[in-house]
Amino acid sequence: MEATIIEHPLWAGATNEEVDCAMEGLEKYVMTKLFSRTFTASPEDVKIDREIFEKIQLLQTFLRPEHLDIPKFLQNEASWLLAEKELQKINAFKAPREKLLCIMSCCRVINNLLLNASISENHALGGADDFLPVLIYVTIKANPPQLHSNLKFIQLYRRQAKLVSEAAYYFTNLVSAKSFIIDLNAKSLSMDEIEFEQSMQSARLANNKSQVEPSYGMTDLGAETGPGTLHYPYMEAEAGELTVKDVERLLSLYKDVVTKYTSLCSAVRRISVSGMVPSHPIFRGTSAFSSQVEGQPEGTDVSVDVKEEEQSRKQICK
Repeated sequence: MEATIIEHPLWAGATNEEVDCAMEGLEKYVMTKLFSRTFTASPEDVKIDREIFEKIQLLQTFLRPEHLDIPKFLQNEASWLLAEKELQKINAFKAPREKLLCIMSCCRVINNLLLNASISENHALGGADDFLPVLIYVTIKANPPQLHSNLKFIQLYRRQAKLVSEAAYYFTNLVSAKSFIIDLNAKSLSMDEIEFEQSMQSARLANNKSQVEPSYGMTDLGAETGPGTLHYPYMEAEAGELTVKDVERLLSLYKDVVTKYTSLCSAVRRISVSGMVPSHPIFRGTSAFSSQVEGQPEGTDVSVDVKEEEQSRKQICK
């Protein structure tokens, strides 16, 4: 494709940078248009995505940096959180280049953490031996939706000329992290097998108990967490993280909020317009005055009674 553009008369005399920009724009345009037909194109991809997502959900409940042999001086929750946020953005984009940039941003944060830690601790970096465990842990903490499909999409549709050097290194490491998570077992974490199985089983029971229905992606939006309370985990979510079910749930919550809001506004408007005491007072006191008000017939103007009472008191004082 690149050779075809260079040989075309319209691009005669174009610089390499201009041709490269044209190729990037063409890739983005074509893949954005074909995204629905090329991303998660097979049921097998959907199945693998679901299995990875659900397994990571279980691992999140008990996995610690020590299980991956990450030394203390490399443990930095603030940097890890930033890397997680970058990786979670991957579903917000449809072009292979932009998805790859999310991976590179995540890995660069981790790499900077390793460099700073090595300088402060006077520790020689071990290359992938230090980098990969941290990337695995960040991936588990982030649990990006459709991880398998995103990696496959980049591998198939990103220009091979651009999938080299730094980009290729980071991409390959994330593919390795995904493979490690799929095959992860007790031996992978240096855990006792019985302890590992018990932890996984406890996580399954906790998930089944906390969720009304099995979920993949951001479900349980607006689910009740206690008497009179609602939980809204999508408050900090990106648009690309939402699934079709999430949109349906959001629409339902929106309609419920609008209905309650309009009803409340109508009630307040009726009370403010009318100067009469409602047939069922909202606030009932225990004082003598409130008792008198409650004993008045419906529709009685309270202000008149108050004025008459004041006049009678003045006459008594005289």
